[in-house]
Amino acid sequence: MTSTTTRSARAPRPLAGVRILSLALNLPGPAALMRCRTMGATCVKLEPPGPDGGPGDPMATYAPGAYATLHEGVRVLQANLKTEPGQKALHRELARTDVLLTSFRPSALAKLDLGWRRLHKLYPQLSQAAIVGATGARAEEPGHDLTYVAEHGLVNGLELPPTLYADMGGSLAASEAVLQAQLLRAAKGSGVFLEVALADAAAYLALPRAWGLTTPQGSVGGAHAGYRVYPCKDGRVAVAALEPHFAKALCTAAGVADASRKGMLSASTHAAVAAFFATRTRKQLEKLGHEQDIPLHGLPR
Repeated sequence: MTSTTTRSARAPRPLAGVRILSLALNLPGPAALMRCRTMGATCVKLEPPGPDGGPGDPMATYAPGAYATLHEGVRVLQANLKTEPGQKALHRELARTDVLLTSFRPSALAKLDLGWRRLHKLYPQLSQAAIVGATGARAEEPGHDLTYVAEHGLVNGLELPPTLYADMGGSLAASEAVLQAQLLRAAKGSGVFLEVALADAAAYLALPRAWGLTTPQGSVGGAHAGYRVYPCKDGRVAVAALEPHFAKALCTAAGVADASRKGMLSASTHAAVAAFFATRTRKQLEKLGHEQDIPLHGLPR
């Protein structure tokens, strides 16, 4: 048995016995469904018919590997919800579903006759977690991960972010909403409607920047000599020696006398630490970090 299997077998399963039906395509919905499955939920996904009878989720075409990972253990069905047979297939599933997961704009849900009032009347015990781009007056605005993270100051220069922050943050919020829905249903005795906005997920992830922590003047934005990425002899090293005991160990290794907060913010300490790293390889530095209890990680150029 692998360590991964062991961890999975011992993982809490708070959603065991809960059935989730997802109509959500692309990344946030399937990522939320993947998390719910790891928490023990029975997961079913209804997709539109794809070309040549294949998957109808666009991700299956532009990222088949990711699609396969996201849908492992998920029962995937096909139905065109714009047709009567498709609607019948949907309602067969809804009749035995605890939480419906969607990622349509409100107008699209209305066109499919999936407004919350109607659903709640038909299936009083059903809850819905609706993933949207933004809420309120902005609910119908076009948007995507990049526009939401840009809106909240998480795009630097012309470089694309290294991951899809709003989508993945939104998937965490959506899986949290599923848990909330189950708790609220138990308390209220009927299903609830919860909305998850990708724009709000981006705003939440951007809070450290809004607080000034990750701006260039912030301690984890580059101002502190112990929390930076430095060039080294054969690549780079990410150093996270922020707490005083870590900063002291780093300064001792680099031959810096002043490990106080004021000292760690000084230009001379930045220069001394940079010079120290520049003469050493990633392997040497990682060995040093292990021996001297300094949090660091070597990176290629």
